[in-house]
Amino acid sequence: MEPSAVERLQALIRIPTVSSRDPEAVDHASFDAFLRTLRELYPRLHADLEVTSVERHGLLVRWPGRSSEAPVVLMAHLDVVPVADTDPWTRPAFGGDLVDGAVWGRGTLDDKGALTAICEAVEALLEEGFVPARDVWLSFGCDEEVSGSAARAAAVRLTSRGVRPWFVLDEGGAVAHGAFPGVGTPVAVIGVAEKGTTSLLLRATGRGGHASTPRRLGPTARIARAVSRLDASPMPSRLPDTTAVMLARLAPHAKLPLRSLLARAGRIGPVVARALVAAGPESAAMTRTTFALTTLEGSPALNVIAATATAGVNVRILVGDTVDDAVRHVRRAIADRRVEIEVVERGEPSPVSPLDDAFRLLERTVAGVFPDAVPAPYIMMAATDSQFFTGLCDRVYRFVPFRMTKEQRASIHSFDEHLEVEAFLDGITWYRRLLEGLPS
Repeated sequence: MEPSAVERLQALIRIPTVSSRDPEAVDHASFDAFLRTLRELYPRLHADLEVTSVERHGLLVRWPGRSSEAPVVLMAHLDVVPVADTDPWTRPAFGGDLVDGAVWGRGTLDDKGALTAICEAVEALLEEGFVPARDVWLSFGCDEEVSGSAARAAAVRLTSRGVRPWFVLDEGGAVAHGAFPGVGTPVAVIGVAEKGTTSLLLRATGRGGHASTPRRLGPTARIARAVSRLDASPMPSRLPDTTAVMLARLAPHAKLPLRSLLARAGRIGPVVARALVAAGPESAAMTRTTFALTTLEGSPALNVIAATATAGVNVRILVGDTVDDAVRHVRRAIADRRVEIEVVERGEPSPVSPLDDAFRLLERTVAGVFPDAVPAPYIMMAATDSQFFTGLCDRVYRFVPFRMTKEQRASIHSFDEHLEVEAFLDGITWYRRLLEGLPS
């Protein structure tokens, strides 16, 4: 008997396609197995459409429509982040178990669930002989979790073919339940931009030596002071226009007196920004460029004073700020010229996509499948492969059509990641209706 959509998702979850920045650490056999299984599960997609390999394990698929002008691009990625031995998973991380009406495992939410839902919608429509109104491209990356080259290569290939998409849709927002304090209605947040991702390395050097004769403000102490100063000096908060629009859309569904505050967000931005900062780290991150202090390294031994100490800083740059703005802030905050600041990875915020006819198509599709949800634009705080497509398309959106609770959102890149079966099936329906609703 042919497997069901849920069983096909389970089969793909069970293949540990873990990406790594170290090419030698990648289990290429798992990626080969994933692509082989994908061909077996979706034979029409592979037989009837134009499928091209990108960067060994990525895929670029063209589905010819009635017109080749202004096509659309649907994106997803097949790689996942590693699973730590210490993570307290309730179910095996690569078990794909079906328990309590949900499929459990790494990648169900990020991002094999979306990839599978896209393939399910395309395969079903192909079986029915459906032809989209315009060309549809599928871009499936294989190294998104390490900011790899597959999506960039796919964008280059589309550019070389003269493809100028009407819009691009990648992972990002979701039908979020419990996302905003005081708002009980689910919110279908559609990312119209994403923060820039930049990595800094703070470095202090000195003589080092024996721990029995320490000097004041050695490299480790100097780095510790710099880290403490930066942690106590966030960048100023402000309310981007996109966030003001999102809050205004949520206002009718908010409790009093929050309703009045959100409705006037565009006019009293500084007040709303301060309120979001006070509400907690998740909402505060919507209002400013953030600095996450992630790694520390000093002496290799307890009785040795380090000659070099370093601290890693992950920076998420808000739309309207730049990498140079962030570096200048770090320099002022740590106030120590003997601490070197190295930009290890530079990523500016993406352009903001318009709320025009393409966005309205996404909204209508949301309303048709999730009538209880409020569609709203937002600025995504994480990075996606779609950042590489902003050069060939002005409309790049980020949305996965799955209902997600706050607990589920917290499980992404963590433990107990799982996707409700009903949410998965609704997601397939959403992609199908999007494809069916493409205008000529």
